Amino acid sequence: MGSEAEESKEVATDVFSSKSLAVQAQKKILGKMASKSIATILIDDTSSEVLDELYRVTREFTQNKKEAEKITKNLIKIVIKLAVLFRNNQFNQEELELMEKFKKKVHGLAMTVVSFHQVDFTFDRNVLSKLLNECRELLHQIINRHLTVKSHGRVNSVFDHFSDCEFLAVLYNPFGPYKPHLLKLCDGVNKMLDEGHI
Repeated sequence: MGSEAEESKEVATDVFSSKSLAVQAQKKILGKMASKSIATILIDDTSSEVLDELYRVTREFTQNKKEAEKITKNLIKIVIKLAVLFRNNQFNQEELELMEKFKKKVHGLAMTVVSFHQVDFTFDRNVLSKLLNECRELLHQIINRHLTVKSHGRVNSVFDHFSDCEFLAVLYNPFGPYKPHLLKLCDGVNKMLDEGHI
């Protein structure tokens, strides 16, 4: 009788391990393939345009193509891994609740990004940086059980860059060289809001 219990436990473990292994493989494969071509397959056109613009503005700000590619690639990896976890029902109830908070926070962030661009003299880099950092903290809590320390490092890399007050000030400078980038970014984000993608 004890051997039947052990056998059923092994079978249950095998089933769980197979699913877990499949999810892990998907995350790993998609993580390694995070490039613009993969992003265009998995991410809609508007999101892809926003990512392209984020890459361009990051490249100009950092004056480093490799660093801009790394930040953009990390952002794509995070989005893809989060989607894989969500689509494979890997989140428990608490994580799903955090995910809802995260979605609302990102929606509010997107509206703030657009509003600061559209309404003159409303931009406040500290407000935007704070919102980005709140998103970072929620994301860390959501992925804590699922992703590696390296993935948490990627989250920090992305949010360290985009929440940097100096970067935000330069990006939103109405007389600065980034004005065309900001216009394209906000048009894309606004379209994503209209389409319900954020």
